[in-house]
Amino acid sequence: MSHPSPVLPRYGSGSLPDIIPVLCSPAGAADRPAWMPDALAAAERVVMLVIDGLGWNQLQERAHVAPVLSAMTGGSITSVAPSTTATALTSITTGLTPGEHGLIGYRMDMGGTVMNTLRWGDENGDLRRKFPPLQVQACPPFLGLSVPVLSKAELEGTGFTEAHLAGVKPMGWRAPSSIAVTVRRALDAGEPFVYAYYDGVDKIAHERGFGDYYDAELAYADSLVAAVTESLPPGTALVVTADHGQVHVGQNTVVLAPEVMSLVHHQSGEGRFRWLHAQRGKENELLAECGRYEDVAWVVSRDQVIEENWFGPRVSPEARRRMGDVALVPHAPVSFEDPADGGAFELVCRHGSLTADEMLVPLLASLS
Repeated sequence: MSHPSPVLPRYGSGSLPDIIPVLCSPAGAADRPAWMPDALAAAERVVMLVIDGLGWNQLQERAHVAPVLSAMTGGSITSVAPSTTATALTSITTGLTPGEHGLIGYRMDMGGTVMNTLRWGDENGDLRRKFPPLQVQACPPFLGLSVPVLSKAELEGTGFTEAHLAGVKPMGWRAPSSIAVTVRRALDAGEPFVYAYYDGVDKIAHERGFGDYYDAELAYADSLVAAVTESLPPGTALVVTADHGQVHVGQNTVVLAPEVMSLVHHQSGEGRFRWLHAQRGKENELLAECGRYEDVAWVVSRDQVIEENWFGPRVSPEARRRMGDVALVPHAPVSFEDPADGGAFELVCRHGSLTADEMLVPLLASLS
């Protein structure tokens, strides 16, 4: 049986790390690449809105639900590997590939500890003292510029925020209705670039899956885009993108076979990009044993991931150390179980893998 090929990130020619170097650099603004929307050509100011979890394929399938987004110019670009929030948002803000900035996944091997990068902790609590965020990820966001950032107020001061948004001007919101108002105030204060983040689509997809709830949330996100657009002064472009798309997985969970687990020391990553860390000396045996999962996943070694530039053409020693020995990356709508990787509820939609539904994200723009 033939299986699809992974959608690899188009680093350097239309992927999430490529956006900020164009929008925030005078050189980038003077020579916009073809994958950037035409509406940006005449922009005097730019507002960038990241809608967490809004995949290109999901948007195309529901264009009637999101008429404002569907009327914007642009198309799709790729996310990063893995197509997960912590990695993708860090690539967006820093303009760097995962191999360069080093936040390579949702749950990351820090040497003796597997850290949840979004919570910046493990089962024993906060890890900011043990792993200072600015040491784990020291690359500045937005090319070192002090940019106004609109995100949930409760996210300010967290470990992950410090790791991917250090040095910004935080303008936290407590209700999404504040986003358009705060954007306008930042622009009126003379800011040439504003970054905003909204997470509702991702949360509903995880908790409710696709269906009426998802469509209702997408319609709400579309109205948010409309409100921001209406708040913009003339000559301002709104750019909308996302960190990843989604796949409906539900209860399609693969529990690793005892023969595999006998070779595994521990796991990291997440259900749709599961890193297996081998018992010492068992790396090749583990890779061979995982061949049983090729009907549902791409089974790849760390060396193959690096050689094929999944994490970018440059991989730092730190990023390499945080990888496992074998990655299970589903092309089927399944998730690989790790008993240590749990949450408050079962996730209906998931992401992290390299399917088109997860990897293709919108890059859309309009000019006021």
